[in-house]
Amino acid sequence: MSKQPDDKHSNAPISFEAWKEHLDRIAEESEDLIESFASRRREGAKAVNNLKQDTFAMLDPANIREAFSDLFRSLMINPQDMINAQVNLWRAHMDLWQATAQRLKGEEVDPVIEPGRRDRRFRHPDWQENLVFDYIKQSYLLTSKWLQETVDQAEGLTEEEKRKVSFYTQQYVDAISPSNFVMTNPEVLKATLESNGDNLVRGLKNLLHDLEQGDGKLVITQTDMDHFKIGENIATTPGKVVYQNDVIQLLQYTPTTEKVYSTPLLIFPPWINKFYILDLREDNSFIKWMVDKGYTVFVVSWVNPDAKLAEKTMTDYMEEGIFEAIEAVQKATGAKQVNTIGYCIGGTLLGSTLAYMAQKKIDTIKSATFFTAQVDFTEAGELLVFIDEEQINNLEKEIDESGGYLDGTSMATTFNMLRSNDLIWSYVVNNYLMGKDPARFDLLYWNADATRMPKALHLQYLRDCYLNNRLAKGEMTLGDIKVDLTKVKIPIFLQSGKEDHIAPYKSVYKATHIYSGPVEFMVAGSGHIAGVVNPPSAKKYNYWTNKDVGTDLDDWWSGAQEHPGSWWPYWEKWLRAKSGKKTDARAPGDGLSIIEDAPGSYVKVR
Repeated sequence: MSKQPDDKHSNAPISFEAWKEHLDRIAEESEDLIESFASRRREGAKAVNNLKQDTFAMLDPANIREAFSDLFRSLMINPQDMINAQVNLWRAHMDLWQATAQRLKGEEVDPVIEPGRRDRRFRHPDWQENLVFDYIKQSYLLTSKWLQETVDQAEGLTEEEKRKVSFYTQQYVDAISPSNFVMTNPEVLKATLESNGDNLVRGLKNLLHDLEQGDGKLVITQTDMDHFKIGENIATTPGKVVYQNDVIQLLQYTPTTEKVYSTPLLIFPPWINKFYILDLREDNSFIKWMVDKGYTVFVVSWVNPDAKLAEKTMTDYMEEGIFEAIEAVQKATGAKQVNTIGYCIGGTLLGSTLAYMAQKKIDTIKSATFFTAQVDFTEAGELLVFIDEEQINNLEKEIDESGGYLDGTSMATTFNMLRSNDLIWSYVVNNYLMGKDPARFDLLYWNADATRMPKALHLQYLRDCYLNNRLAKGEMTLGDIKVDLTKVKIPIFLQSGKEDHIAPYKSVYKATHIYSGPVEFMVAGSGHIAGVVNPPSAKKYNYWTNKDVGTDLDDWWSGAQEHPGSWWPYWEKWLRAKSGKKTDARAPGDGLSIIEDAPGSYVKVR
């Protein structure tokens, strides 16, 4: 990546010689980019020519063509609705023209439309103070709002089609924002003029770097990937690897208190990401916080699978991931039972395993906490837009072509699309238009450090959970039985995020009426990550609790109490009551042989 720009051009006059030099450099450095693009086009054309007729669906892997065709048919058969929509758009733009004319006269005028509270695209002062750019901004906001509402109000579409056309319309709307183009972004335009285009040259270098890193596929750099070193300045809580197999390494953390609770804590992170989201830095590490509270903490570090593990299933991950980890913890501590945490997809696996254990009368888990984890997928949020039989079939072909696993960048791109303005377009502007390097941010390093998905496991998860909701229906098979979540009677704590787009709190809540034992549900401020990783020292966000799960979510909210700050202490009090008396601290190696230092070697595999 390029170096951060200095201020040598900030007051420099426009230099035609400098502009010519930069344009020549852009032309020269673009040759490789153009040739790479042309080469990929040629290879793509060959692939298309070699496709059989019945595989042309692969050219539309998201399966959106049919949904948009149905949308256009719906709009055409309701011409009056379209006329009304066009009239409303015309009136809105006339209001904007009038407001702009009043501003030209020097009058104070309220905006016709303003960006949302969380929309950071238009925060530069010129978007408000400069009449031209303010008009461009408001015109875009009016038109994009009209387009999205027109699509959302179309009749005659199935819920699946509505979800799909709405999502991809929003992707289009985000892409054409004036903030994403040099001539319509005042901050970029100013930087371009002041630096005689040097920012664009640096931006092109950043673009070429990202294309090279992605082997011709654009993988946007979101942070300084060279700054963070796992085990050195990230994932640094002291501990040891005390067990491993083909699927997991088990980490036991070094105690910081003389006495610990007798019941150990075993954490199952999502295998779709790496575990150190719970151990980013010392000041926001959930793992360190729990160790300092007097718990013997174990964490599963899932393998980053390759083609050798392509046929591993959820049953394998249950047996080799959960069961073998529990057995190792028992040997390490002498405890007969463990308390558990399942995060996201790790929680889905934990929930289904609890059902299996209940039916097999295995009682080695005393309690289970779920961080933003779903077991009923009827309201699984925006990710449902990527789930239908045709898309999964196309995904299966992609996985087969990759050798039996889904590349981690594919999943990272999917998650980035859920917040495209923040996780895609803001970096296009910063990296490629402004020519800056992204800031150093541990969370975004973790986000980019994606893991692969073994074929059998990933497809089973998508089909059994998202597509057919078999887990909630009691139709999903693990081992030799169909697992029934209603058989689970141990204490359950469900944490969710109010702004979670991946596991919406409405979806998480559904589990309150599935499990048969005592269940507590809470909602934390923020989303899928920040709603979980919110240490008390940060004094951020808030959370809502109500020990009575109620008859439905509205009922729960009506009695919920709001609290400031982190939910960690509230939950820790719940766990403490289930963790037994204090005993002498157990150090790694007391019951199992030490393999290597934490965070282990599995987590470092890219």
